[in-house]
Amino acid sequence: MPTERALNVNDFYEFMKQKGMNTTSQRKKIASKFFDLPGHHSLEEFYHIISEEDPSIGQTTVYRTLKLLCEAGFATEIHFSDDITRYEIANPKSHHDHLICLQCGKVIEVYNTNIESIQKEIAAENGFILTGHVHNLYGICAACRNKKADE
Repeated sequence: MPTERALNVNDFYEFMKQKGMNTTSQRKKIASKFFDLPGHHSLEEFYHIISEEDPSIGQTTVYRTLKLLCEAGFATEIHFSDDITRYEIANPKSHHDHLICLQCGKVIEVYNTNIESIQKEIAAENGFILTGHVHNLYGICAACRNKKADE
């Protein structure tokens, strides 16, 4: 299981080794690219990037590797309002929330200690102990607003 430090592809290789799983060259390419690629990517986006580098890697192999990364705690599945599953590196030291543009799909990671405190306060007031949360804020980004104003 990942530790409380930044995760990297070697941690994933070690996880597979400990579980007796094959670290195939295709899995290595997929995992390496995943850790090198910042942001929130859908299976289709990620597969497109992988297939440009190695057309022999199939979409099913990419999907299974992304699912394995999630099951192992190295990746997180994110679901925004568009019903498309996206994946990001699971970093235990980097909690964040998201601003999502409803027009272009841009995702901005944000962190605010006040929001975190308020969430804990609300949970305590209602007798909850937080084990996690997802906080997504939807709107229209500045670029889309400016583009619309120019039209």
